[in-house]
Amino acid sequence: MKEEIRFLEGPQSRWQEFFFVLKTLREFVKGFRHLHFVGPCVTVFGSARFEEGHKYYELTRKLGSEIARLGFTVLTGGGPGLMEAANRGAKDVGGRSVGCNIILNKEQHTNMYLDKWVTIRYFLSGKLCSLNTLMLSL
Repeated sequence: MKEEIRFLEGPQSRWQEFFFVLKTLREFVKGFRHLHFVGPCVTVFGSARFEEGHKYYELTRKLGSEIARLGFTVLTGGGPGLMEAANRGAKDVGGRSVGCNIILNKEQHTNMYLDKWVTIRYFLSGKLCSLNTLMLSL
């Protein structure tokens, strides 16, 4: 949290900014290496706020199943809610399910329907890894 506040205060010394770039680059490499062999996948972005039984949860679970039936790996943020629903739907039909979990103050735990996951510190790194995996798969 302190790092984010310091970042928002404005320009830092060039060395601090350089080391921030290196830490971010390390996150990219970590994410790409963990997700390199997931195969063709579709990324599902979704809220952590919807629980099992909600109509959006059930629709997203069905979507995850359909994506897996088409032969794609389902990739989400790996958290609860709609991300869990998509991963669960893939597992329901024997499909592959992976997550790119971003460390947050809340909801940072991975869901139990993942075959493989990576935990990333920076939101940008996690989203770019998810999008890059999608683009490489198409």
